[in-house]
Amino acid sequence: MVRVFIDGKAGTTGLGIFDRLEKRGDVTVLSLSEELRKDTAARRDAINAADVVFLCLPDDAAREAVTLCENEKTVIIDASTAHRTQEGWAYGFPELSKEHRAKIASSKRIANPGCYASGFISLVRPLIENGIAPNDYPFVCHAVSGYSGAGKKAIAQYNDENRDCLLDTPRLYALGLTHKHLPEMVKQCRLTREPIFNPYICDYYSGMSVSVPLFTDMLKKRVSVEELIELYTAQYGTSKFIRVGQEESGFVSANNLCGTNRMEILVHGNGERILLTSRFDNLGKGASGAAIQNMNIVLGLDESTGL
Repeated sequence: MVRVFIDGKAGTTGLGIFDRLEKRGDVTVLSLSEELRKDTAARRDAINAADVVFLCLPDDAAREAVTLCENEKTVIIDASTAHRTQEGWAYGFPELSKEHRAKIASSKRIANPGCYASGFISLVRPLIENGIAPNDYPFVCHAVSGYSGAGKKAIAQYNDENRDCLLDTPRLYALGLTHKHLPEMVKQCRLTREPIFNPYICDYYSGMSVSVPLFTDMLKKRVSVEELIELYTAQYGTSKFIRVGQEESGFVSANNLCGTNRMEILVHGNGERILLTSRFDNLGKGASGAAIQNMNIVLGLDESTGL
């Protein structure tokens, strides 16, 4: 029986992990009472008693939690931003390469990817690795997410029956063109130029679409829609969770994959301009589902167990 402790179980990601683990017969979730939930000594004991620890905490609290771990056998999977670009931590997106998967399988420290970052990296990294786009290509990324990705405070605001009418519309944010996911996007894609990233929070609970437009005449190698579908199929075709293709309805809705750990890579456009889209659940492949997938891999289980 695998002993799991979720530090920060009350948050959206923590609850998502707990809900997925609760249905499994091979896992015991170690819990703290409400009074001890933030008690350092109690958290230290739980962290060191666990085989796997999920950190669903603000960055500083996640860094502190790592220092509490004295058991060299304990695996820590951090869902915060704190360790995503830090040396010594495996980046928890196994479909990116054989090296990513092997490092996850052998690591005691795994950084779960950011939700927006997962979408962008899934689209852009194969372009860089295969010599199609230069490292300094001026990427622009547009993304929409359900409000669950903004945390408990935002969820309460959106669910308030007396809420501000401005919440009825999509809301563009990160207007200073900085965002906590940008460093991992740049590092994992080996970019020398930060992309322009335009995220929107919208009036629905969960689901995400991340889109990257391309001018084909600005690429190192001019490619067609069909050739990019072939490229992504070669990259992700054997994945249990990622499908490559096109949206036949003519509309890309962001919430098709809610409640799953699936991701879809969609390629549309024409010979001059191409639109790449990654669609998934921000609470699934963008957070809790990805964390469980990483746990399964490091424990040597089928990665789809419980997903």
